[in-house]
Amino acid sequence: MGSRPRSSVPARPAKPGLHPRNRHAGGYDFPKLVAACPELGRHVVRAPHGGATIPFADPMAVKALNRALLQEAYGIRGWDIPEGYLCPPIPGRADYLHHLADLLAEGNGGVIPRGATVRVLDVGVGANAIYPLIGHSEYGWTFVGTEVDAAALASAARILAANPAFGQALALRRQAEPGAIFAGVVLPEERFDLTLCNPPFHASRWAAREAAQEKWRKLGRGASAGRNFGGQGAELWCEGGEVGFTRRMIEESRALAPRVRWFTTLLSSSASLPAVHRALRHAGATEIRTVPMAQGQKQSRFVAWTFLDPEAREGWRIRWGA
Repeated sequence: MGSRPRSSVPARPAKPGLHPRNRHAGGYDFPKLVAACPELGRHVVRAPHGGATIPFADPMAVKALNRALLQEAYGIRGWDIPEGYLCPPIPGRADYLHHLADLLAEGNGGVIPRGATVRVLDVGVGANAIYPLIGHSEYGWTFVGTEVDAAALASAARILAANPAFGQALALRRQAEPGAIFAGVVLPEERFDLTLCNPPFHASRWAAREAAQEKWRKLGRGASAGRNFGGQGAELWCEGGEVGFTRRMIEESRALAPRVRWFTTLLSSSASLPAVHRALRHAGATEIRTVPMAQGQKQSRFVAWTFLDPEAREGWRIRWGA
């Protein structure tokens, strides 16, 4: 798979702040999406401003929108996830990948490295496999996706089976040790240009439930409407929340220092940054980046770090064929 041509979208941006290469930056072209995925049509309603929208408080409508976006923009067919699993926001997930491409381009004379020689480790690939699907479609990268949840891996495998062109782009690996991140799933001497991760944000099941109920209240469905649009325990919370998870990732990343160009992870809260930066300095990272992202009013960011010196980084550029 190579880069697909940009689809036409309405002129008025619906999601300001998205990366300029993001196919969804101009909003959702509902006629085109419904043409690509007719089942979406039953969920489309008139928006207050007079255009089209869907009821975002309805998990089935959100899933149908995702399925249509993935089919129309990236050629991905038959995408689905089991009930109760995280249904990802496609524009935001695509943004992370585009910013990662820019990060690699900085070390490649401003040119984004493309093709199967660029290898990415997706920590927690999930039932949706969203990052490998979009990353391979946009840039031709190959991925290894790790996951502690066997049911999530089975779901990701079903998505690959429905899309044979992506079959060689993603290798799925079970993380048998729930407390480990890289250990046990990265093969000896294996190298990656990038690692990416969307870590569990909450520090407890109770905190995750409270956040879900608050979101339901904001959507006008009441606190007892149920969980937010899916999310198993490992997707939503872990001991120490995103800071605790990222600290463990940083500690393990030192053992892979010569074999990974950039380690990265999303951070939902800016309040997590000071603790994460302290941990990175303590671990001896030679360069640390915080890259801001935005989707409408939602502000996000990811942190990237490397242990490689400039000479070692040049070796990676040669490997890309630059």
